[in-house]
Amino acid sequence: MRFYKKELPDVDEVVMCQVQQIAEMGAYVKLLEYDGAEGMILLSELSRRRIRSIQKLIRVGRNEVVVVLRVDKEKGYIDLSKRRVSPEDIIKCEEQFQKSKAVHSMMAHISGKLGNPIEELYEKVAWPLDAKYGHSFDAFKLAIIEPEKVFEGIEVDESVRKELDANIARRFTPQPVKIRADVEVTCFGYEGIDAIKKALRAGEAVSTENIPIKIKLVAPPLYVLITNSTDKTGGIALMEEALVKISESIRASGGEVNIKMKPKTVSEVEDQELAQLMARVEKENAEVEGDEDSEGEEE
Repeated sequence: MRFYKKELPDVDEVVMCQVQQIAEMGAYVKLLEYDGAEGMILLSELSRRRIRSIQKLIRVGRNEVVVVLRVDKEKGYIDLSKRRVSPEDIIKCEEQFQKSKAVHSMMAHISGKLGNPIEELYEKVAWPLDAKYGHSFDAFKLAIIEPEKVFEGIEVDESVRKELDANIARRFTPQPVKIRADVEVTCFGYEGIDAIKKALRAGEAVSTENIPIKIKLVAPPLYVLITNSTDKTGGIALMEEALVKISESIRASGGEVNIKMKPKTVSEVEDQELAQLMARVEKENAEVEGDEDSEGEEE
């Protein structure tokens, strides 16, 4: 089944391919976004350096980013180059490829559910949106906010449009991420604990409606700043601003701040580890308080 593009690539286009066979002349590959069209990376186009072992440069089954050198549509020859691809080209191509995979997954799902030929969905939906927005993936993201604008002029059956809307809502609605920073705050001056409370409140005060920041005590002097937001970049920036406010406030009172972990998104595993740490500290504190009570009763 054709994966994403409807024609052979243009010369100088950067594409994703999968290595199928390694030969004396180079490597035979298939272009993943062009219906598995066959191409070849010539031996001289594998690397800018002297090739000692072709197996160290390229392996069967691995995806590679290459640039198209020549296309003979009549004979079906496509000559490719790996050595002429820049690091920037690789990043951009991999990003585009992931977008294309996401779109193809959605088209395949709708095709399988409704029985419509997948190529028909590409012709009526994906390719027109490509022409209009550069990539149908970007169009689908925009459709979360402005669906009527995005699908203006796109004529599809009501059942297809209903499935499109449902899949877009499920796949492209931004999901909140948890952002965390760990910080030690101390103050041995006259204001002591009051200065720490004031500094932490200053950090929480930078919160917004969409990015609320909460600060929790792990174990003195360690605190964690936590927020959940669909805006990863904005959340990290606001968390950094909160740390600045905490630092300014506590240092004005003669205290110090030591950032143990800069703001970053955390995984579920890291989140669970923090919860376990806080539970263990709470239990240890409870045991200490209980021991003190027992000693008092014995006296």
